[in-house]
Amino acid sequence: MTPTRNIAAELRRLQDQNRRCTICADEQLIPEANPTFEGSARASLMLIGQAPGPVERESRRPFSGRAGGELSRWMLRAGFESEEEFRTTVYIASMARCFPGRNPRGAGDLRPPARSVANCSRWLEAELELLQPAAIIAVGQMAISRFLGAGPLEERVGHSFPGHPPVIPLPHPSGQSRWLNEPANRERLAAALEIISAVREECRKKSY
Repeated sequence: MTPTRNIAAELRRLQDQNRRCTICADEQLIPEANPTFEGSARASLMLIGQAPGPVERESRRPFSGRAGGELSRWMLRAGFESEEEFRTTVYIASMARCFPGRNPRGAGDLRPPARSVANCSRWLEAELELLQPAAIIAVGQMAISRFLGAGPLEERVGHSFPGHPPVIPLPHPSGQSRWLNEPANRERLAAALEIISAVREECRKKSY
């Protein structure tokens, strides 16, 4: 008889290993190691962004800065009753697990090096295998491209893309983005949040 897997215990071991990871710092790809992610085996959805920012570097909690505040407001629009419910229901991670540093040429953060994303892919793949989420919420072009390939946000946001699991793209909630200045793009965001709301409700029904 095959032993029953303890997914929660396996996930905790994986998270402990991830928190101790210093590969990208050792390879001098980033200034320092500060792996950032949040969630448990109770999560039914998975949200994946690009990389932590400077606020997350200190808090070690994903989307805890200004962009995170906007993301939380989006999730309330999507039907989550509170930020706590959102963070309990959704496993939050990123393509690169550590803050890549500030852009020395001006405002904003550096794009994670491709090698860092490759190094971190083992964590993402293992999380997906363990959690088997009902859907992936891909935030920003880097995360969207990871699952859907290259393409404009206008053709992605507002739709759910079939797969195992399906992918629901969102724009990045950063205040530096001007994408949502266009009324049509705000409508696309509203449609995406409605899709997330429907998936959330279906997950709630299955948990009863």
